[in-house]
Amino acid sequence: MYDSRPDTEKHIMRVGFYLGKVKDLLTKRAILHDSSKLISPEKECFDEITPLLEGLTYGSEEYKATLERMKPAIKHHYENNCHHPEFFDNGINGLNLIDLIEMICDWKAASERHADGNIYKSLMINKERFGISDQLLQILRNTVDDLFGGE
Repeated sequence: MYDSRPDTEKHIMRVGFYLGKVKDLLTKRAILHDSSKLISPEKECFDEITPLLEGLTYGSEEYKATLERMKPAIKHHYENNCHHPEFFDNGINGLNLIDLIEMICDWKAASERHADGNIYKSLMINKERFGISDQLLQILRNTVDDLFGGE
């Protein structure tokens, strides 16, 4: 009689191995996240503009105007960080799951920099900004709920 236990245990170990690869990649991403902001041409611009952004509402006209002043630094940043949809020619559709995880963590942390920041509001703004499908938006909401407890 066939005993499925050895095959199931082997399967569990393989899944654990692959999840370990995901964990290792996420750890690397956490260490290197936004490191381009620490060097020229980004650092000088972020030194000047970041304090101005903190008092602005994400997505507002004032926010967009302030970002416009940062255009060369932001262009460089997007070109060097694959967790941004702007990194890819096909935008949000170019990201993989690891990119999406880093992106949603980035959006959450960015929302905390604003007095009136809210990750759910950011999701709605970014849905329009990046043409995020309803299905992906729901997956991102589910992830926010699970990671951040509905904050």
